[in-house]
Formats: sequence, C-alpha cells, structure tokens
Amino acid sequence: MGRTALIVIDMINTYQYPDADLVIPAVRKALPAMSRLLERARAAGVPVIYANDNFGEWRSHHGEIVEKALSGQYADLVEPVRPDGDSLFVVKARHSIFFETPLAYLLSQMGVQEVVLAGQVTEQCVLYSALDAHIRHLDVVVAEDALAAIHDDLAQAALRMMQRNMGAKLMAVERIEFRGEAEA
Repeated sequence: MGRTALIVIDMINTYQYPDADLVIPAVRKALPAMSRLLERARAAGVPVIYANDNFGEWRSHHGEIVEKALSGQYADLVEPVRPDGDSLFVVKARHSIFFETPLAYLLSQMGVQEVVLAGQVTEQCVLYSALDAHIRHLDVVVAEDALAAIHDDLAQAALRMMQRNMGAKLMAVERIEFRGEAEA
C-alpha cells in the first residue's frame, strides 16, 4: 500500500479565459474546503502537488505563474490555496495532469499509490485526470467539496463517471484519510 499525494488542479489562475465568469462563483464556494484539505495534507506530511496550466506562457516557470495569479484581479481566489515552500509544481498544457508531464514518474519515485484530486474544472481537467490516474493503476479519491465546475449538471455526471467507471472514491474533505510515508 503506497502513500497518498494531494494534487491541486489549476487553482493558480488569473481567470482570464472564456467561461471564467461561470467558474468563479464555484471556486469561491469551494475555497474553504480546499484550504482545509491543504492544511490537513500538510499536517499529515503527504506530498502536495500543484498541477497547473501554463495558459500558453511557454517561457514561464511555476514561480512566474504563481506571481502572475497573485498580482491579478482574482488574487483573493489564489491566496488561500497558494503553494508553500514544500509544495511541488507540475506545469501542464492540456486537460489531464498526466498528459506529457513528469507527474507519473514523480508519483512513482515518491511511492505514491493514491491521489486525492481537488481543484477545477470538475467536468474537464478533474475528470480527465481521474481517468488517467485510473489507467495508471492509481487509487483515486475525489474531494467532492473541494471542486469547482463550470456546469453543475456536467460536473454531477463527471463525478458519477469517476465513481462508477474509474472506481474513484468521492469524499468530503473531512472524511479523507491521508496515508503518509510511515504508513506506506
């Protein structure tokens, strides 16, 4: 039984894209749960990995992505979930956190067998990432109260698909148990 890692998807964000106005209220609603989830993961000593879009900024690195988001109009949505000094960061360019990123290798090197997914957007990046985790034989937990969606109906369908087709556990933040290094 391997350890757990928390993966925060696309939360370091400037919200300067089509449909951003639809996701912003959902992000505001999910932020308290996301903050609690981050606190619990850090207290448990499990890896916290940010998998984040680079928004087409091919010359940027994670520090620049964070700074740009924190200096933008929606810094209040980023500040509560910003990476700390121990957080890891994987830059992605497409929907899945695994597509052409080093994430699978990183998880393998850390002995991670279970991923907890939180972030945005439920019916897109979270869904595709859960599928890619499943086909890599990782256990998937979805922090259902720490997600933001653009379309609630599609998000509910995506959650059902993750649970039924990928064996994902849908759990509230307070019910998630992290397996640390000592337990792995």
